[in-house]
Amino acid sequence: MRGAVLARGPAEAGPHISLNGPNARRRSDMRTSRVVALTGALAGLIAAVTSAQGPAVPRTPWGDPDLQGIYSSEAELGVPFERPAQYGERRFLTDSELAQRRADADKQRISDNGEFDLETADTRNAGAVGSATSPPPHWLERGKVSRRTSLVIDPPDGRLPASAQPRAGRGRGAGGAGTFAGLAAFGATAIISGPEDLSLWERCISRGVPGATFPTVYNANLRIVQGPGVVALTYEMIHDTRVIPIGDTPHAGQAVRGYHGDPRGRWDGNTLVVDTTNFNDKANFRGSRETLHIVERFTRGSDGIEYQVTVADPTVWTKPWAAAMTLARQPHDSMFEYACHEGNNSMRNILSASRAAEKAK
Repeated sequence: MRGAVLARGPAEAGPHISLNGPNARRRSDMRTSRVVALTGALAGLIAAVTSAQGPAVPRTPWGDPDLQGIYSSEAELGVPFERPAQYGERRFLTDSELAQRRADADKQRISDNGEFDLETADTRNAGAVGSATSPPPHWLERGKVSRRTSLVIDPPDGRLPASAQPRAGRGRGAGGAGTFAGLAAFGATAIISGPEDLSLWERCISRGVPGATFPTVYNANLRIVQGPGVVALTYEMIHDTRVIPIGDTPHAGQAVRGYHGDPRGRWDGNTLVVDTTNFNDKANFRGSRETLHIVERFTRGSDGIEYQVTVADPTVWTKPWAAAMTLARQPHDSMFEYACHEGNNSMRNILSASRAAEKAK
């Protein structure tokens, strides 16, 4: 009966308890308070776990972490590949050091955008990228800055491991630096016999893997496109595209080799892990060729993609090493056309100059 009072019998002396009385309301309030407190604690726990896992990552319609978009390594252009000794094992600049780097970048940008006269320009470094004569300094994308002290993060001192025994039988073109390292790379009287003496980059074939990810000069953008079971990476410079299968498919046999190797991708939580082997002997990353083995990690963060690559080749380095960059998310959804062959005057000029030098002997 609604509003009834339960009374204890003679053997149960004690207070009467009303179902709808003050005591019942107090117990109900206490239960409500406990539920609210428990809910709040649970929400706090969920928030703490989510924070520890990083920002929420959007998903593709088929359920994979969505990394799609255009990203740029432009801010990392001014970071030394290996760490200057003054920073020791410190991976990031202090606030004051970052302010100085930003001031230097601002000064460089003013210089890059300044007018110069070809007749009076300083040509002591002629031909080197960023000199007053080739290419125009204002082409360089070096206005943004990074807090990193080096791109190499392992070993902890930010320096590459000791070199293994140098390999013989590699020609000038095999070095991969080409004239983009400056004319001194070949010496003032170098004769280039043919296109094969130049790097793949100068020949507009490829900047290689993982070299294409690192910024240089300009066109530092990377586009990521995904489909079920596949990820494609397109680099703005030379418009290389790597198509990476996702899953547990093993690498191709050792006889199947390519400029970009044989990649295999998998998901480690929200991180795309790409394992690449089977490079051909024409590929070249800092002296490493067909024995190169790299493992790349692409992790989406709040500002873009945190990229890390571990490099191993026992014929070149005494132990593996790793480098890292932040690939900043770009607000636009387009990349410039990189008409490399169409505008490749440098290779024609290099070869014609070599022929003229031969005739002059």
